[in-house]
Amino acid sequence: MRVQLRMNYEINRQLQRDNGLSLADYHVLNALSNAPDHKMQLTDLAALIGWELSRLSHHLRRLGDRGLTKRIQSEDDGRATDAVLTKKGMNAIAKAAPGHAALVRKLFFEPLPDELVPSFTAALEHIQASLNLNASLPPVPL
Repeated sequence: MRVQLRMNYEINRQLQRDNGLSLADYHVLNALSNAPDHKMQLTDLAALIGWELSRLSHHLRRLGDRGLTKRIQSEDDGRATDAVLTKKGMNAIAKAAPGHAALVRKLFFEPLPDELVPSFTAALEHIQASLNLNASLPPVPL
């Protein structure tokens, strides 16, 4: 827990200082930047980033007010809403990603000895699979 809280603090601080983005902003923008056509149904996006739908909805409103995302009616399901990454949002995540990756590498991966990486990765994959099966949030979409 201490590692997670400290990492979140440091990453959030760096993102805000260098890019005017919060870690929460980064989670949403990053997920959308990796989605096909830079859009996802809200329920899938919420599951992917581990948020409740109401939290995501409020955050998307704030991102939309800044021109980073928009909402549209889903083409796949007319009853659903999609979040879409705007060009401004794509530019923001593209600008933020290198500094973010460098900080994560420095704080998290560089201190980890190379021989521990495979077993650490396997352990995290098992934990993720268990969370998908046993947690209260819907499974992460494939």
